Amino acid sequence: MANIAAQRIKREFKEVIKSEEVAKCAIKVELVNDSFTELKGEIAGPPDTPYEGGNFVLEIKVPETYPFNPPKVRFITKIWHPNISSVTGAICLDILKDQWAAAMTLRTVLLSLQALLSAAEPDDPQDAVVAKQYKEQPEMFRQTAKHWTSVYAGGPAKMSDLDDKIRRLTDMGIEEHNARVALSSYNWDLERATEQLFMTVMAKN
Repeated sequence: MANIAAQRIKREFKEVIKSEEVAKCAIKVELVNDSFTELKGEIAGPPDTPYEGGNFVLEIKVPETYPFNPPKVRFITKIWHPNISSVTGAICLDILKDQWAAAMTLRTVLLSLQALLSAAEPDDPQDAVVAKQYKEQPEMFRQTAKHWTSVYAGGPAKMSDLDDKIRRLTDMGIEEHNARVALSSYNWDLERATEQLFMTVMAKN
């Protein structure tokens, strides 16, 4: 790794570890394989959002051209959010693309992602299905995001009616995550989700 990038990351790593947000358990960063090119970040779901109580793990890859180019970041923890792909964890956030500035740091990135969980940008989505639900059925979006936080990020909420619908699909032999994705995408309409899942199965056969 280029020397300037390595030195900078080492300094920023210490900055995050000493930050008040770490003391409050809001953000965290650690090395993967003792390498400063690959880090694991964690952010806590912000209060008063469907992500509250969840803990979201991030993959952070630092290029040799850092800090002149942004780190590549994606969510490893599955999440239901308009600006984050529910499939790949890819993130749509301007500072990770064309609005990056060399003065920004790992701490800035983690706090910006946490802010994104509080204030989604549905008009510039990474996941069109989630963005549509966010805009057209806000309460359904909140329930779905809470459910995903509970299942994938250790969040507190348990919603039995949603779990019942998933169970009905898994009883038909559908894999649990696929059942959850189909139901989430069709606003928990069991009939439409079932139809979609079986059409997919038929197409594969």
